[in-house]
Amino acid sequence: MSRITGAALVSVDGVDAAAVKAAAKRLLSTRSPRGRSGISQWGASGLFDELAIAGDSAGIPSARTLLLLYASDLAFRLRWQIEPALAEGQLVVAAPYVDTAVAFGRAAGLPAGWLASLFRFAASPTSRCYVEEPPVRSPQPLPGFIELGCARLAGRHLGLSSQQLASRTRAHLNAAAVRRGRSAFHAGQ
Repeated sequence: MSRITGAALVSVDGVDAAAVKAAAKRLLSTRSPRGRSGISQWGASGLFDELAIAGDSAGIPSARTLLLLYASDLAFRLRWQIEPALAEGQLVVAAPYVDTAVAFGRAAGLPAGWLASLFRFAASPTSRCYVEEPPVRSPQPLPGFIELGCARLAGRHLGLSSQQLASRTRAHLNAAAVRRGRSAFHAGQ
C-alpha cells in the first residue's frame, strides 16, 4: 500500500491488541499526511468499560452477547469517528475492525451466516492489513477485544482455554487472509 492522500478506511485485524495498535500507528506514520488521519479503536463507546465494572455479578456473557456488544461499539465508531473523518477526506485506520470479530465468533462456534448478518452494516474497508506479530510488551497490559473475549469465555461456555480460543481465532483470521489473496498475515502492507 502506498501513501494515501484521500479518504480511505483501512482495517487492521489481528489477535494481539498491542500488536494491532502498533501496526496501526506504523501504518499511519508511513502512509498518511500529518493531520489527515486517525485510528478508531474498539471500546470507543464505553460499553466494554461498563461490562468490566459490572464484573461477574452481571453474569458471564456468551460469545453472541460479546459480539452484539462489539457490533454496537462498531456502530458507534462508524457514526462518530469513521464516517465523519472519511467525509473530511481523511485516512481512518480501524484497529481492529470486522474481520477480528468475525474470526472470534467463528472460533467460538457461531454460524458464519449469523456473523455476516450482524456486521452487514459496516462499511467495507478500502484495504485490509492482517497482523501476526509477537505481542508488543508495555508496562501496562493493553487488553483488546480478543483478550477480553477469551478471558470471559475460557473454560465456561466452550470448554476451551483462553489460549486455545485465541489460537482458533488466529486460524480463522488466517483463513480470511487466504480468501482475500494473502497467504500470510502482514502488518503495514
